[in-house]
Amino acid sequence: MRKIKTAVFGAGFMGKVHSEAIRRLGFVEIAGVAAVSEEEARNFGNAIGVERTTANYKELLADPSIEAVHVCTPNNLHAPMSKDALLAGKAVLCEKPLTLNVKEAEELVAIAAEKNLPNCVNHNLRYYPSVQQIRDMIAHGDLGEILIVNGSYFQDWLLYDTDYNWRVERKDNGDLRAMGDIGSHWMDMIQHLTGLKITALCADLQTFHKTRKKPKGAVETFTGKKLSPNDYTEIPIDTDDFGSVLIRLGDRARGNFAVSQMSAGCKNRFQFEIFGTKCGVAWNQERPDELWIGQRNASNGIIVKDGSLFYPHAAGFADLPGGHSEGYDDAHKQVYKRFYKKVADPSAAIDYPTFADGLWGMRLLEKVKESSEKGAWVTT
Repeated sequence: MRKIKTAVFGAGFMGKVHSEAIRRLGFVEIAGVAAVSEEEARNFGNAIGVERTTANYKELLADPSIEAVHVCTPNNLHAPMSKDALLAGKAVLCEKPLTLNVKEAEELVAIAAEKNLPNCVNHNLRYYPSVQQIRDMIAHGDLGEILIVNGSYFQDWLLYDTDYNWRVERKDNGDLRAMGDIGSHWMDMIQHLTGLKITALCADLQTFHKTRKKPKGAVETFTGKKLSPNDYTEIPIDTDDFGSVLIRLGDRARGNFAVSQMSAGCKNRFQFEIFGTKCGVAWNQERPDELWIGQRNASNGIIVKDGSLFYPHAAGFADLPGGHSEGYDDAHKQVYKRFYKKVADPSAAIDYPTFADGLWGMRLLEKVKESSEKGAWVTT
């Protein structure tokens, strides 16, 4: 496969994750990085071995040799950066949630279609091998008709009022924080696996810390817990710490999920259960190689990831033999591998989440907000 040059916008936690996964592909070169300041961009470039750095991402968009960009910035920059990149003729892989609102997402979908450019929203959590095995089991009818779904996405990194990240402020994050950040993953996952759309929902959101203590210096995602509370400024908070949602899935299936960034001991506990008329399955991201299968008239079992024992399609997401764990970084790699296959060959099939998926996700998030404000069910 030919060599492809790309650029990374954003030098924080996700910028690092993206950069490491890009390099594992072997045929994609990071030709430049952009950050909020020249110093931050230079430090990031030095850390990952990229010489070309800038505080002006448009300089990289003007380079015709760069074919794609990764948008790994705070949410308020997703739409303008993605739009500029598409208009510059670049393929775009953007973090989720795709935009701040439906209108912005609709514009990106339209521009991407007009320009006929590859576009991807980074729902990487779809692409654990065991998760893809669940999808194939459902597609092959192993679970029967899907009746019930249940799950949660719990973290603890914002438990204390001294915990801070740009996500807690609406101006950078958007209206929904926990629900937008991790609830978007849960809703995308359950629809991806079952092939059923969320048709109605009833949501309840809560902000436990009405104020937080904002550090006077910069803080990277997940690192706030290391700070000492000496130099803080107290700020009001109007984004959600927690949310729970009842859902209707397709015509008959029912379920619920909850998300939290204040659940002590849960580091990144994304889990779901799916129950059909034949059996049930469950998966937990903190134990990514394990797939639980529940039976009515036989013993339950736990399958450990082994591509040689999976359905052929799911096996394509396992690059290592059984007994060799594949986790968070590997899920990113699987998305990027498929995205860049499309960049290299426009005739290749689309086997990754697109901006259209991101638009549907934004519609669901706006419905979650509407439902919580009304205290009532809403249709999607």
